[in-house]
Amino acid sequence: MTTPTLPPFPDERRDAIETAVFGRIADERDRRRRRRRGLWTGVGAAAAVVVVAAFAGASLTATSGSGGSTVVGASGEGLTDQYSGSSGSEPIVPVVPDQDAAGSSSSSSEAAAGDAAARDTAMRDIVATGSSTVEVDDIAAAIDAIGASATAAGGYVESSQLGGAIGAVPYEGSATGPAASSGWITVRVPAAVLTSSMDGLRQVGEVTATTVSRSDVTEQTVDLRARVAAGEASVARLTELLAQAGSVSDLITAESALAERQAQLDSDRQVLQSVESQVAMSSLSVQLVEHSPAVAADPAGFGDGLGAGWNGLVATLNGIVIGLGFLLPWLAVAGVVFAVVWGVRRVLRHRREAREG
Repeated sequence: MTTPTLPPFPDERRDAIETAVFGRIADERDRRRRRRRGLWTGVGAAAAVVVVAAFAGASLTATSGSGGSTVVGASGEGLTDQYSGSSGSEPIVPVVPDQDAAGSSSSSSEAAAGDAAARDTAMRDIVATGSSTVEVDDIAAAIDAIGASATAAGGYVESSQLGGAIGAVPYEGSATGPAASSGWITVRVPAAVLTSSMDGLRQVGEVTATTVSRSDVTEQTVDLRARVAAGEASVARLTELLAQAGSVSDLITAESALAERQAQLDSDRQVLQSVESQVAMSSLSVQLVEHSPAVAADPAGFGDGLGAGWNGLVATLNGIVIGLGFLLPWLAVAGVVFAVVWGVRRVLRHRREAREG
């Protein structure tokens, strides 16, 4: 078999093919470069659109909130651009900001902040307790007046007492109460009228001391309300399970769990009721003392001094006489004892001398 012979391949043809191949490679490289450049151009344009939209939205928001946008002039003063309509061909008219409007806006903001703080305070649970010391002329009448004022304000008298700690007399309200120089009364009044009730004590007598303490129990009440709600749901669920008990053991288990949850629920309800009562009704304790009589100055003269000296001399002599009368029996007994001791010593000395002689 004979090997076929290829025709000769001229150099010009080879150069033309190489030129065509390299040209296609260069064209493909240029297309890829243009494609990447177009892609980055599109990304940059999209980012620019997003940024412009963001700034435009912020400008529109500021414009809708304040009625215009602020432009700083060459002198550095703030000017307000007023726009009418949506067309951008309208001329921009610089206007100096109205100081009264700015002040009114600031006042409105402060008032809104104050209202929000007041609402937040009103929503919190506060236990307020007050105490005062009042000097009065009649202790019993003052107790009656304070109790009547608390009852008229929607409260009640919790306890009252005439006299001090020793021999204290509980006072129930009587026109002929026992005479005493001190006493106290504790009343419960609505929390909203605690301040006015304490101010009303000035009509009873002279207020010498006042103290008000407040305690925030919001977290405690929120926790107790949550526990009560959870306890009620648990009791309701256990009641359903008790009705669906299929055996005696299941029934006993459900009853035991229900009794435990019910006891805990009742305890939480009582604690919550006590705390809510303290929040709703503030306690006011008033210590009542009798007015001290004023001591009038009485300047003393020579005669008063002489009389006081004579009285002092007489009192001193009386004291000496009383002292001698007190010591006389003791002196007599001491004299007898001394005489006995002296006689015994004398006899012993004589006997000793006789033996020596």
